[in-house]
Amino acid sequence: MKKRLLEAAIIFTCFLTFNFSVAQTKGQNVLPNWAFGGFVRPHNINPIISPDPNTKFLDPMSNKEVRWEANYTFNPASVVKDGKIVVLYRAEDKTGVEIGTRTSRIGYAESKDGLSFNRKIKPVLFPKNDSQKAFEWPGGCEDPRVAVTENGTYVMFYTQWNREVPRLGVATSKDLITWVKHGPIFRKAYNGKYFNIPHKSASIVTKLKDNRQIIAKINGKFWMYWGELHVFAATSSNLIDWSPVLDSKGELKQLISPRKGYFDSDLTECGPPAIMTDKGIILFYNGKNHPGDGGDKRFNGNSYCAGQVLFSRNDPTKVIDRLDIPFLRPMEPFEKSGQYVDGTVFIEGLVYFEKKWFLYYGCADSRVGVAIFDPHKPAPPDPMPQLY
Repeated sequence: MKKRLLEAAIIFTCFLTFNFSVAQTKGQNVLPNWAFGGFVRPHNINPIISPDPNTKFLDPMSNKEVRWEANYTFNPASVVKDGKIVVLYRAEDKTGVEIGTRTSRIGYAESKDGLSFNRKIKPVLFPKNDSQKAFEWPGGCEDPRVAVTENGTYVMFYTQWNREVPRLGVATSKDLITWVKHGPIFRKAYNGKYFNIPHKSASIVTKLKDNRQIIAKINGKFWMYWGELHVFAATSSNLIDWSPVLDSKGELKQLISPRKGYFDSDLTECGPPAIMTDKGIILFYNGKNHPGDGGDKRFNGNSYCAGQVLFSRNDPTKVIDRLDIPFLRPMEPFEKSGQYVDGTVFIEGLVYFEKKWFLYYGCADSRVGVAIFDPHKPAPPDPMPQLY
């Protein structure tokens, strides 16, 4: 009897493996039960934010009127305030010739339904003659992520870019419009050891409480994931000053890294705020595909697709599981045309709104898109591309 049961189990396992393989060859994509998704792009809605050549503001650095969002609008943060979704997006002017050579500022848009947005004429965070000028000029303020504390303080992490060293800066606000800049987050840690190393892309850990997504504490500390090539972690007691997590050798502890042959073979860059669930902490990240033999041939070289990794609730540095296939990838024309032609769905904003999850992302470094996950009616994730 035991032998027959063992044979039956082996046959059943082979059947599942075969059918999973067949499903993959047919372009299907299956998510584990801990992952979020699939996310659906609303029909005829995207892109929700595009460049506007008409809006101008008086730039305090040049003392001239600047068309601050004339070139590209992309890489958005998002948060819920007063029953509306607010998207804070990166906008480039036309002062340079390519990405990284123009000045970026953070714009403000709000929506009652998460789909149709009203934008403010002026940016809400930008370089000026303040204490952060040395870190933010002339490159600007880039790639924000934002979350809110239980008492209603909004915390934004963004890249301060002076065209020499990118650094993570932090700013706080009570209304998402007037911001107090606190400067580079690693300035005080370990006697400034990591102050002058390039660092960007912070995903603070959040949780749902009474249907509100708020910043969480783990073992009495705030936690974030950060990094562009590898994923690292950092902790804080005040949300302003952060200390990177180190390994037994006193070096930055690498939590996940690029994997040869996968969609994230070149970079693993942190995305929107991480989410604490009953199964663990989910970090959403942007995986860049290696353009050479080390990449996944099913995806464009240099393309950015979206992945998820599950960390332990009790030990936020311990990886439990990780997607081998992206849940979101460049598929639509607006995700593959713009200043980044290899294709980008660069995720940075994720909010819980009306019992659904709204994901906001940069499209080809040029526009802003949205995709929605309904936990009560989950849709399939993006299908696998086919090799011909």
